Amino acid sequence: MLFLYTVLLVCCAILLVAGVVEQRRHFGNLERIPSRVLVNGIRGKSSITRLCAGALRGGDLVTVAKTTGTAARFIHPDATEEPVYRKFGIANVVEQIGIVRRAAAYSPDALVIECMAVMPALQEINQSKLIRSTIGVLCNVREDHLAEMGPTLDDVARSLCRSMPEDGICVTAEKDRFAILQEEADARNCQLVYADPETVTDEELRGFSWFTFKENVAIALTVAELLGVDRDTALKGMYEAPPDPGVLSVERYLTPGGKKLRFANVFAANDPESTLMNINQLLDLGAIHRPLNVVINCRPDRIERNGQMGEIIPDLDPERVFVIGHPAKSAIDAIPAEFRSRAVDLGGDRRDPEEFMAKLLDQLGADSSLVAIGNIHGQGEILLEHLAELPPDESADDPAPTTPAGRDRRPEPVVEHVETVQLYAPRIDPYQGYSPAYESRYVQQQPYAPQVPGQWDPGYSAPYQEQEYQEYPPYQEQPDPAPYGHHAPAEPRQASPRGLFEPRVPPQQPTDDTPQWHSPGEHR
Repeated sequence: MLFLYTVLLVCCAILLVAGVVEQRRHFGNLERIPSRVLVNGIRGKSSITRLCAGALRGGDLVTVAKTTGTAARFIHPDATEEPVYRKFGIANVVEQIGIVRRAAAYSPDALVIECMAVMPALQEINQSKLIRSTIGVLCNVREDHLAEMGPTLDDVARSLCRSMPEDGICVTAEKDRFAILQEEADARNCQLVYADPETVTDEELRGFSWFTFKENVAIALTVAELLGVDRDTALKGMYEAPPDPGVLSVERYLTPGGKKLRFANVFAANDPESTLMNINQLLDLGAIHRPLNVVINCRPDRIERNGQMGEIIPDLDPERVFVIGHPAKSAIDAIPAEFRSRAVDLGGDRRDPEEFMAKLLDQLGADSSLVAIGNIHGQGEILLEHLAELPPDESADDPAPTTPAGRDRRPEPVVEHVETVQLYAPRIDPYQGYSPAYESRYVQQQPYAPQVPGQWDPGYSAPYQEQEYQEYPPYQEQPDPAPYGHHAPAEPRQASPRGLFEPRVPPQQPTDDTPQWHSPGEHR
């Protein structure tokens, strides 16, 4: 027995020494990277990571980046990229150690990395032990992952603040809960810098060949400013940066009946607020138009989210709501009663794809738009597969149809910058390469061979359940809901040095000749 205890003690000592050596080696790799940017938040982290990396590359800074979203990618300093290999296909925060080791081999000026932790404790470990960022990004606070970080949005905000760097800088575009972020930043002696979306002009946004938000661009410009890259140079670098595979896109198809269809894949924005923001932006740009149809894909392990997608139907005011996946009832029951007559139940795990796709396309108008929301896995992937098989609509752009009286959206012409790359390849695989069109447009010849010997299909399967096709009563015109309102624009802010940087906060007692700054959400 004494011998066994001795062996156990020796093994524990070996593991302890190995852990200490590994930690020192990791901290040494971190010290070889002067600037480390950790991007955290609820929605848009991958896009912001790519924008920040592009802006810094534009300023001739050797920059390595890593995303975690739709398809985890390691982005080299020359903007080429490769999938991140995960053993057994399981994501783990420990993989950040290997990413830092690979990044340090380039002796880069900066590392931009997306936070992959959800649990609050893991977010803190990711910051304090794995990345030790010098600049943190907290893009927004949205209604998602409430089980891990909630139950309230204030709780989510405080959980995300665990990734703030102590004695560092944090950039945010969140204004509704700016006071909470400021309180948490003060507790960590962290300078909180507000990136005002209103400082990004529409003309600057038109430079992108894919859809993005002013909030994301404002954050990337602020990070670039903090690292010494001027605005024009940073914008040029962002324009040249390849978009994330999960970027918002619109495709045009011709249905078998000769109908024109504009399809917007909004599966990536799977919380209510982000979904509404994406669709409203597409309507404002004229990329999609009314009559608008919505398809909600349901999953049995996302019952709450299915209901959230049903609850926002009045804000979208669609002509038809097609519900696919299982259980469809979880989304239909959440649709307010006055809009429920517009719902068409095409759900069911064993529903023949050819059957529900034929019924869906048959009920669309001659020239309409279809928006996909909810979750992509399951029948959402089948929907994308069948739509990708439709012939593209290559006809010239026609003016958007006149909006029926009483609708809150005005028709706007299609503008040039709405051309986008395809959002998802059929049966998405996070380890496979991009589509040929994407590769030829954005990616140079890869000097690095992917590390993955094979491919892994993340498609989920759920218990099968037969469900009869059910069609709700025909569409009847309903009273118009109140238009979805946007927040009032925040006041612009300017940075001034204090040592290196000064937090953008209003003076306590402004004088007559002193500019009066306002915190986000405050009105003059």
